Amino acid sequence: MKIFTSAQIHELDKYTIEHEPITSLNLMERAAKALTRAIEQEWSNRTPVVVFAGPGNNGGDALAVARLLSEDGYGVSVFLFNVHNKLSADCATNKKRLIEGKRVKQFTEVTVNFDPPQLEAGMLVVDGLFGSGLNKPLAGGFAAMVKYINQSAAKIVSIDLPSGLMSEDNSYNIRANIIRADLTLTLQQKKLSMMMADNQQYLGRIKVLDIRLSPEFIQRTESRCSILEEKDIRQLLKPRGDFAHKGSMGTALLIAGSYGMSGASVLATRACLRTGVGKVITHTPKRNYEIMQISVPEAVLQMDTEETIFSEPVDTEDYHAMGIGPGLGTSEATAIALIAQLRRCTCPVVVDADALNILASHRAWMQQLPKNLIFTPHPRELDRLAGITSSNCTERLFKACELADRLHGYILLKGHFSALCHPDGKVEFCSTGNSGMATAGSGDVLTGIITALLARGYKQADAARIGMYLHGLAGDLAIKDLGKESLIASDLIDYLPKAFLRLEE
Repeated sequence: MKIFTSAQIHELDKYTIEHEPITSLNLMERAAKALTRAIEQEWSNRTPVVVFAGPGNNGGDALAVARLLSEDGYGVSVFLFNVHNKLSADCATNKKRLIEGKRVKQFTEVTVNFDPPQLEAGMLVVDGLFGSGLNKPLAGGFAAMVKYINQSAAKIVSIDLPSGLMSEDNSYNIRANIIRADLTLTLQQKKLSMMMADNQQYLGRIKVLDIRLSPEFIQRTESRCSILEEKDIRQLLKPRGDFAHKGSMGTALLIAGSYGMSGASVLATRACLRTGVGKVITHTPKRNYEIMQISVPEAVLQMDTEETIFSEPVDTEDYHAMGIGPGLGTSEATAIALIAQLRRCTCPVVVDADALNILASHRAWMQQLPKNLIFTPHPRELDRLAGITSSNCTERLFKACELADRLHGYILLKGHFSALCHPDGKVEFCSTGNSGMATAGSGDVLTGIITALLARGYKQADAARIGMYLHGLAGDLAIKDLGKESLIASDLIDYLPKAFLRLEE
């Protein structure tokens, strides 16, 4: 699913109107019918409804929804905010239709003073004040209105976007002046702001409503951001030939685990094997020997000369891919070995965990890295790599894109909607995964998965795409049996077979 900017959304509406052809008013009616159906699926006509409509087309949608709900027996009170005495043409027409229909309980057009209605538990507020066209924070009376709605016990459903939330960058928004919806009914496609963790508190549940905007425009229009879906991943999977053997399925090298962190090397190695690679060689300190042999008998061990740390680079000519970093530690000897390893590597590489922390502490070394590496930081690791301190998800995403461009590599920023930032500026969000995966070792599993896919011959972009999707899908399948609270990283490995079967159906 492509994610369009607010400007592209406007062009999509315009193109649909011109080429379907359909009038803008009839397109609004089509949207209103979809919105009304979605609301009626959630709330019965015994629910009192209060509609707040703004002066633009989002308000026009809200007025049309109010009319349709009232025709279906809902008790609806409507407040249209027209403080500048300037309604959009379609909003004005829907105002006229609503008044002429004489079905709503109350219609109030607010031009100067506003006496707010009593909002109580058991009531539904339809938020149609502002939609995806908003480009600055709400202030004044609208900000006060938002705060009034938010403090009530009523349920809130927002049309397209919660009022006050902008469709893209909310870095400088005023958070107190954004509606906190229980349900957001967004039209045709998700917006970029919906993919940010710090905006989830405003969105509630999200439903995407297909209002049949031009498929031709959507197909031919490039978008910087998109959401990976199951059909996209299915198309990328390589068939496993009947005559495949371990030599043709790739050999992966994992450099992982310091003494006391052997679990990271175990998890990465098991995940790599479960992703179908022919052979895995794990390079780890000597003291991890017995743990690795017992925990992962299928792996081939390559012991470092040191007892407790990774201390020297290894030749990679015989390997098809390498993953480095899980549980590695950050000693100076390991740091020197790491940069030497990355500089001499001749195969595709996944860089994770302590390898990222070492690079963040030796940022000048980043100029020496080869191109097309895959980096898999969580948010704080990304902050350290990029040299920022931020709790703003949009800013962090932009920094990840800048880093991908500067390093000529791939930054897979982990999270609920993991974001794969390409060196050409494109961003792909993952649609799988859940909060049960917020547990130690999940990242080690992801490293093993992507390393296996690289070793099997997938290009870097496809290995990262498939890897993050599989990782999240295994988590989604696991919580159906185990629940979110009890999920641990090794469960993700155990559910990888089911994830593959799901994609191969």
